[in-house]
Amino acid sequence: MSWKDNLRKVHPYVAGEQPDFMDMIKLNTNENPYPPSPLVTKQLRQYDSKDLRLYPQADADRLRAELAQYYRLSEQQIFIGNGSDEVLSLSFLTFFNSDKPLLIPDISYSFYPVYCDLYDIEYKNVALTQDFRLVFADYCQPNGGIVFANPNAPTGLAINLHEIEYILQKNPDSLVLIDEAYVDFGGQSAISLLDKYENLLITRTFSKSRALAGIRLGVALGNEFAISKLYDVKNSFNSYPVDSLAQEIGIASILDQKYFDHTVKKIISTREWFKASLITLGFELTDSKANFVFVKHPKISGKELFNALYDEKIIVRHWQKPRLNDWLRITIGTDDQMKRVAQFLKQYLEERKK
Repeated sequence: MSWKDNLRKVHPYVAGEQPDFMDMIKLNTNENPYPPSPLVTKQLRQYDSKDLRLYPQADADRLRAELAQYYRLSEQQIFIGNGSDEVLSLSFLTFFNSDKPLLIPDISYSFYPVYCDLYDIEYKNVALTQDFRLVFADYCQPNGGIVFANPNAPTGLAINLHEIEYILQKNPDSLVLIDEAYVDFGGQSAISLLDKYENLLITRTFSKSRALAGIRLGVALGNEFAISKLYDVKNSFNSYPVDSLAQEIGIASILDQKYFDHTVKKIISTREWFKASLITLGFELTDSKANFVFVKHPKISGKELFNALYDEKIIVRHWQKPRLNDWLRITIGTDDQMKRVAQFLKQYLEERKK
């Protein structure tokens, strides 16, 4: 028997392409089109590189304290990790060890089933409706936990607090994990429910609304007991996942609420007029509450549109999967970028009619 026979067999998550084209419009990985806060730039310039010889605070205590004040929670309700992907991964490892299946929407963030396969967690895909909505009654079956994104990815659709409470109340013995990566762009956060439901865990990211995808910071919010168990698992895996520079940059970002509000509002405004422009061109789309739109054309395949945009160096996201084949996910960029996208689509549709 070879050592190769003992390899762990997994089907890894496939991230959005990171092409290296000149003059491209990159709208495929939901990055923020605007730079992070000027306070982040200031922090980078004054950071003393000599500090890199030292290990960072293991649990990012100063950033944790700032986040506790920001979210109006106790520090013991805050977990910080190396991007929300790591936070999600450790959450799966910590909380989903039941002999009953984890319930996951069949169209959602495609990393969820990857974590299940990696950690040997049984899971069940729960079908969304034809228009990509959750069927809440389907989450009342026996389960070992529930995970969903709100707003969802790639659809951008969001549910409200009343609907979230329904799921929590129907599953008092299951941990319900809500991935709020995109909530700042128009969703309704469940943070106000944390003191009411001990079975609720929320994950957040600095990558999207805070324009810090390159620094890798993620957060989990929950009751003190759940967060303590999450730290137990983290410290059994890696004591220092968040580097000292990332911690300082995170603090700087949190302290600039005015800039945060300004850029988020700009993205929302751009998203709404871009949605209206697509509807005028005959596209169908969901009512996205994220920093992207989810669109299709009734007469043109998603693959054709993807290729046409790609040839124009406009990079969007497309999946060759059932129910998603004809849809594209387009990140919201700057006004100028989205005007160029809308103009190209208009020209393409006109030329195609000839």
